[in-house]
Amino acid sequence: MNFKIDKFILAIATTVFLAYLFPQLGSKSSPLNLDLIASLGISLIFFFYGLKLSPEKIKTGLKNWKLHLLVQASTFILFPLIVLLFLPLVHSEHNKNIWLAFFFLASLPSTVSSSVVMVSIAKGNIPAAIFNASISGLIGIAITPLWMGIFLNSSNSNFDLREIYIKLITEVLLPVILGLLLHRYLGKLATRYNNYLSTFDKSVILLIIYKSFATSFDEKVFNALEVSNLVVISMSVIILFYLAYFITGIISDKLGFNLEDKITAQFCGTKKSLVHGTIFSKILFQNATTLGIVLLPIMLFHGFQIFIISILANKLSNPVK
Repeated sequence: MNFKIDKFILAIATTVFLAYLFPQLGSKSSPLNLDLIASLGISLIFFFYGLKLSPEKIKTGLKNWKLHLLVQASTFILFPLIVLLFLPLVHSEHNKNIWLAFFFLASLPSTVSSSVVMVSIAKGNIPAAIFNASISGLIGIAITPLWMGIFLNSSNSNFDLREIYIKLITEVLLPVILGLLLHRYLGKLATRYNNYLSTFDKSVILLIIYKSFATSFDEKVFNALEVSNLVVISMSVIILFYLAYFITGIISDKLGFNLEDKITAQFCGTKKSLVHGTIFSKILFQNATTLGIVLLPIMLFHGFQIFIISILANKLSNPVK
């Protein structure tokens, strides 16, 4: 079986390398206002996201409520609970920052495009995948800040949940609502140019990643991160994925799901959105110099989930007889 390296993963690696070589362009003293550009880009991403959302499909998708409940519970409850189990093992401030980065990963919504594509390849329940992947991003606007607020309130005196929600409403929710309102007029146009919009989305994400890592490199944040830390982070990402994948599968069997619904539950319930991760990190952590470390687990998870889910999807699409 042949696997191609995802071009976006290569682009992320290149962006991080450029941030290492030229951190001054993304530093606080940079003449370029990358924060403003990124904020405008974020609003446009979610406006186009709203344009592509079909209210009719969302209404239709509400019927299979057990499946939807499992996917969202896995995304917003199971993942955070798994990471919370390891909090008692965290003692130093450095390790707490790494744990917080994992908890941020755990509290994020599911990704949209790759979830639907992989479910389609694996011959799962495609309408349910579209519904869950779409609704997850909207739920995340409310849930992710609540989860993060539990720990950021105690560790960051500048954390203001009201301010966070105001930013999320203005930069994320209002553009989505505007897009939804214009769906009937511009929805087909957005679908037709979906590839271009996807390229735009990825460009904004790369810009935020560059800014985050450039700031961290400029402030020498990664000097405290040893090779052993990177190994532990990478292994933890893999363990976290498999724990969620197998637990979701066990619950699917207990609920009596057919194979199509089980595939959808496991594929959608174990995905985490890099798009939302980069955007939410910019809002939740604002100008924190540790933003590069915050994004490290979600970037590794993004690469791993695409790799392993593509393998699983291909196996399920061609079962051994």
